[in-house]
Amino acid sequence: MGSRGVPAASGGLFPRPRQVVAPGAVHVPEWLPAERRRELVTACREWARGPVPLRHTVLPGGGVMSVRTVCLGWHWQPYRYTRTADDVNGARVAALPRWLVDLGRAAVAEAYEDERAAEAFTPDTALINFYDDAARMGMHQDKEERSGAPVVSLSIGATCVFRFGNTEGRGQPYTDVELVSGDLFVFGGPSRFAFHGVPKVYAGTADPDAGMRTGRLNVTLRETGLS
Repeated sequence: MGSRGVPAASGGLFPRPRQVVAPGAVHVPEWLPAERRRELVTACREWARGPVPLRHTVLPGGGVMSVRTVCLGWHWQPYRYTRTADDVNGARVAALPRWLVDLGRAAVAEAYEDERAAEAFTPDTALINFYDDAARMGMHQDKEERSGAPVVSLSIGATCVFRFGNTEGRGQPYTDVELVSGDLFVFGGPSRFAFHGVPKVYAGTADPDAGMRTGRLNVTLRETGLS
């Protein structure tokens, strides 16, 4: 770690190895090259404009999430999926592009080293979260889906602490993993319904090479199992 608790940049001198964090949960550092990160940032900026714009999600109890979210394919709202964003402006969400489906399959192939698993993965929604330096994500499960297919998570921009827990509750045991711009994290199988969250984003670690001078983008690809 650098001064003030900010991760020191390795500049590629100290490669971070891939890690199996738990059965079915794999961290692949630096999977996305700079060019692909820039493409994703450009696309995310376009999606954030609508037809359903980037927004802070309001929880059923009245709380407001600190991250801002935009969805593709299906619109997520606590705690269900719909085709239209009835909690925002009633518009139908933008379609999930084929190239993003292909990227998700390539991610599964990379993480699991299994082409058959990749071919079977057919994501139909993307949740795109933008974190400013103060945003956090509490421990939660991704369980609105009717599919047990893995979740693909791509990180671009500022480094964060990703807390990956267990399937029983929000507390320990959990593992804290630093996700840096370009990192891939896939969780499925026995870890598909593990609790996970983001307790910290490191200011000053954004990725200008990707077109981001502040904040963090997280793109997650999922199969809803809905028709």
